[in-house]
Amino acid sequence: MNAIAAVSADWGIGRDNDLLFHIREDMRRFRELTSGGTVIMGRKNLDSLPGGRPLPQRRNIVITRQPDFTRENIEVAHSIAEALRLTEGQEDIWVIGGGEIYAALLPYCKRCHITKIDASLPFDTAFPNLNTLPNWRLLSPGVPKTEGGLTYRFTEYINESL
Repeated sequence: MNAIAAVSADWGIGRDNDLLFHIREDMRRFRELTSGGTVIMGRKNLDSLPGGRPLPQRRNIVITRQPDFTRENIEVAHSIAEALRLTEGQEDIWVIGGGEIYAALLPYCKRCHITKIDASLPFDTAFPNLNTLPNWRLLSPGVPKTEGGLTYRFTEYINESL
């Protein structure tokens, strides 16, 4: 299992159920890495997608506490354990948010693909700071790139406990 996110300098990922930053190359990378695989997300994250629709060319699993939640082309899990059962034996699994889902599934992730953006904005949702967590190591610091006045890098972290 992998996680993928774009984070601010202080690990913020969102505010008011929207991303903090919109970087075309980051979106393209997200699409390339996750297409053909399974994405796991929370219901609020699904609602933040265009039209609240699932991502095309991926198996979409949504974790929600709402017992009667349904949506076309979505598989529903009502717990982390249920989401893990739905993906048992699969390789190409991507945790895509939000904050609670990242925190709950991070122990099951072998790698995190993090777009680190050298800027900070107010946020209400964060990704766990991998630099401070035991067992997580920066594998690739990435090369600085710039788009729309923002400097960012595609980094990769590895969970050395898995």
